[in-house]
Amino acid sequence: MGNSLDQVLDRAFGHPRGLLGRLGGAVMAHGNAATERHIVEVAKPDTAETVLVVGPGPGVGLRAAGERAALAIGVDPSAEMLERCRERCADLIEAGKVRLRAGSAEETGEADASADVVLSVNNVQLWTDRAAGFAELYRVLRPGGRLVLSAHDRWLPLPRHELADELTAAGFTDLQTWVWEPPGVAGSLAAQFRALRPAE
Repeated sequence: MGNSLDQVLDRAFGHPRGLLGRLGGAVMAHGNAATERHIVEVAKPDTAETVLVVGPGPGVGLRAAGERAALAIGVDPSAEMLERCRERCADLIEAGKVRLRAGSAEETGEADASADVVLSVNNVQLWTDRAAGFAELYRVLRPGGRLVLSAHDRWLPLPRHELADELTAAGFTDLQTWVWEPPGVAGSLAAQFRALRPAE
């Protein structure tokens, strides 16, 4: 029974696909929207910067980043979610301000030191290998670039201070962590992290 539930949750939220993936995308777009926009506000991308959004899901935060930055790149392993992003960000894609690619936190497909900002909302618990994921995000950030990560506090894969330790072990500095309560009833308490790749 537990295995069947895991499969359903994976099809809806972990690696969204098919009808369950579309339903999961709608739930994520509604439930995560305030947190997605909040994380973009925390990161404060400017009009000269490139933002990498890891696991953009249905594209709410990707769109918010694309409206502020020079370029927002969404990397997601789910073809279903990339299609939702394509629909939500169609005008920004047309304008060259949003780009999409299949990939993951562990394998973004982006060049070394190519992003000014990396954002991740509610997907760190789904990464296959967090150490590899943090190493990859460190690699694609330019020196002085910033990572902002948010995850449902109750679904963190380990206690918040231990996740912070993993970021530090990956080389990130100036680490800040806090919890944030989204407005309304749809969102859940979020554990959030902000860290830098040290300037060289």
